[in-house]
Amino acid sequence: MDTQTKRDDSVSTASEMEDIEKRLPQVQENAAREEAQPTTFATAAVPDTSTQVISEKPQNETKPQAGGHQKFGGRSLPLDHPMHPSKFTGDKFERKPLLTLFGAFCVMFSSFGWINCIGVFQDYYSTHQLKEYSSSTISWIISCELFFMFLGGPFVGKLFDNYGPRYLLLGGTFLHVFGLMMASLSTEYYQFLLSQGVCSPIGASMLFFPAMTSCISWFLKKRALAFGVIAGGASIGGVIFPIMVSHLVPQVGFGWTMRICAFFILGLLTVGNLTIRCRLKPTKKPFSILEFVKPLQERPFALLNIGAFFGFLGLFIPISYIVVQAQTTGMSVYLQNYLVPILNGASFFGRVLPGHVADKIGRFNMMVIMCTISVVFIFAVWIPAKTNATVIAFAALYGFASGAYISIQPTLIAEITTDMSKLGVRNGTSFAIISFASLVGSPIAGALIKACDGKFWGLQTFAGLALGLGTLLIFSTRTALVGLKLMAKI
Repeated sequence: MDTQTKRDDSVSTASEMEDIEKRLPQVQENAAREEAQPTTFATAAVPDTSTQVISEKPQNETKPQAGGHQKFGGRSLPLDHPMHPSKFTGDKFERKPLLTLFGAFCVMFSSFGWINCIGVFQDYYSTHQLKEYSSSTISWIISCELFFMFLGGPFVGKLFDNYGPRYLLLGGTFLHVFGLMMASLSTEYYQFLLSQGVCSPIGASMLFFPAMTSCISWFLKKRALAFGVIAGGASIGGVIFPIMVSHLVPQVGFGWTMRICAFFILGLLTVGNLTIRCRLKPTKKPFSILEFVKPLQERPFALLNIGAFFGFLGLFIPISYIVVQAQTTGMSVYLQNYLVPILNGASFFGRVLPGHVADKIGRFNMMVIMCTISVVFIFAVWIPAKTNATVIAFAALYGFASGAYISIQPTLIAEITTDMSKLGVRNGTSFAIISFASLVGSPIAGALIKACDGKFWGLQTFAGLALGLGTLLIFSTRTALVGLKLMAKI
């Protein structure tokens, strides 16, 4: 039996040797061809070669192979291409990206953070300078703040792509601070509307978009986390500014309160101007309105922005009216002053933690989850709320859940953008669409209070339905990208 086995092994070995000898010329020919054409793929022997290829938009990423080579689906890029993953040095926590991250945090604190305290001014104006005006009329000041901040997106995005962030940050600093200084001198409705509702938010728009886009340019794998951190700056601003206003107004008056806030903002924006840098070099291109419209021809981009429109239509209504609604539950003025800070404080964690998780499980997946939770909190907690405890609980819960919406939304635009040099324009188009939802959302809510005889159930139902419809459309965008694969990371 052993003799037979050895004989079989010998025959098998001889057969294999003959097969190898037959294939040897072909193997040598293939090796020679590969040496003559090294640009077709990367080799482990030359890790710094400029011919290494990788896709611009990773879809089916695999683990790195020897020599640092990675396989991705889609279009391949040379190693020295600006969109090669190795160029996103923020993922390695290098100095310049971290300084940009810190500067963007300060800018978001000063711009979006100021906008986040709109609920305080809605309540203050209705009982002081503008008490003869209805809630719906006063809310136009608040809506204009959001509208002009987001509407500037296409223009600011185009200027950013052409010239970079520096001049936009300087101009935005001047307009934002100047608008607040003029608001401190205002006494008439039109003066508040022009200073706080138009001038200041236009400046904030020139700050918000360059800071956001510059930060995104440094990060790839940790993009949602990075944007969660800078969006957290807006949350902290939304905590500090309402407390500042509520404590300073009784002591120094409205005028000096606004001036103190403006000087504080000026200091933070100075830090932002000195630290924010964009990784991508600006490329001057002529202005064309079609450049902003063309992305809407892409089905995922169109669905995402329609969803964002309805989402923002309902998103800011609780933030704008939670203080006014709390008065109907008998909440003291002292506690009312802390509702917006509680909401924004919770949103800090809602912007940072879900952003980190989104990088792990997929940004679209996390967006759909958090939006769904926000809708549930509106219907299950806010509408039935009749006591101080439930209103405070809603402020904290909704702040956490809705914070993810603001932090993850811009990363979704980057997720479906293959040419990052056009990210400024595409973000601008998206936020311009959102601006119209922000403009009409609060006035519609104010009109619903009047239509419901001073009760808030109509406003609350409208906010929940609008945000729910936005969530369904964002899920439809996800479906357009990967189908109904619920476990897909996207």
